[in-house]
Amino acid sequence: MPRWKELPDALDPQVREFVTRLRRIADGSGAGPAALADGTGYGEASWESYLDGRLLAPKGAVVALAEVTGTDPVPLITLWELAERAWSRSALRHGDAAEAVLLSRARTVTAPVPGPGRPARRPAVFLAGALGAVTVTVGAFLLTDGGPADSGRTAARTPAPAAPTPGLPPGVLCAGPGCTGKDPEAMGCADGHVTTARSVTVGAALLEVRYSDTCGAAWGRLTGAVPGDTVRVTVGGTSGTGGITGGETIAYTPMAAVKEPGELRACAELASGRRGCT
Repeated sequence: MPRWKELPDALDPQVREFVTRLRRIADGSGAGPAALADGTGYGEASWESYLDGRLLAPKGAVVALAEVTGTDPVPLITLWELAERAWSRSALRHGDAAEAVLLSRARTVTAPVPGPGRPARRPAVFLAGALGAVTVTVGAFLLTDGGPADSGRTAARTPAPAAPTPGLPPGVLCAGPGCTGKDPEAMGCADGHVTTARSVTVGAALLEVRYSDTCGAAWGRLTGAVPGDTVRVTVGGTSGTGGITGGETIAYTPMAAVKEPGELRACAELASGRRGCT
């Protein structure tokens, strides 16, 4: 009996390449879904879904897999970024509801682990409007003037709290106002019940408003981007900015607590001079 099921025929070629690479890593280590679950902290059922091509593995799971198998995470994460963009395009073609159903089972335990050996994407702080108050998570974001992030430095990931917030799923570390100004990936809000509320193509990049029902927060994301491209979001009297550095192709902003994702507006300004908003 074959070790792996045939991948779905409709799977995007970039997603197929990524899943095939995950299977090769698992085969090379001799680990099945149960062993991967033990080593990475992501559930056995989740790994079965990732390796069958039914769900796209979150970045934290990919980094954890690289760590437990001794695989270089940099090329693997590059494949993940291409697959993630293709997955998002497919979700947009088939509707946000389908994406929500698929992604609702993407995470079972633990928060994503920041990737080693790779420059961090840098969501900037949210800047208050009328009073100029600034919401800052210590050690997590660079304080900016609301413009493009300083390309000469990288921001550290937000350290996880000692214990999960009561009432939240495992790995989700904030909800509502507690998420404002924080990194959606570090807080576990970028996986699970996440949908693309609105999207628009700006040049060769895809600009999205991403919304987590679990966290009650939204943020802006720019995929297919190049160094110098920036994404900004505004809601009420606050704004936040994220930019591209190094070899990144995805930029995202900090989160903002919202009751409805339509409250948040995202705009992109590309290095080429192209601009667009959702």
